[in-house]
Amino acid sequence: MRIVVQEQDFSAAEETADFGKGPDVGAVVTFSGIVRDLPDDPLQQMVIEHYPGMTEKALTKIAQEASARWDLRDVLVIHRYGALSPGEQIMMVATAARHRAQAFEAAEYLMDYLKSRAPFWKKEVTAASADWVDAKDSDEAALDRW
Repeated sequence: MRIVVQEQDFSAAEETADFGKGPDVGAVVTFSGIVRDLPDDPLQQMVIEHYPGMTEKALTKIAQEASARWDLRDVLVIHRYGALSPGEQIMMVATAARHRAQAFEAAEYLMDYLKSRAPFWKKEVTAASADWVDAKDSDEAALDRW
């Protein structure tokens, strides 16, 4: 298991080159989140803040829960912070399991957690304003299925 919170960009190819290698791994699932533009007012930057130490501890806990629940062989979570522009990578989740259903479900679980409960604060900066992003009901609802 590897949890990384960093400011610099990452290479998904490099991060997953040796991920999930093992005789009992039958599936590796990866997901990368990208900063997207806003529909009405072009996004200049997404500024992400966190509390070092607290964030890694929270991400480790949820990764351990996912590992136990889906019998994962490996987990990788990378999340960036700082000022990011549209099109830049914001995060990545990778899961490795014996079977694909376990790997997919665990990856979805981790992504839902990252979206709604991970201790990150996001501010959308446009030409017109700089606003903190509120939690969305749809993100909270996604957690209900778990």
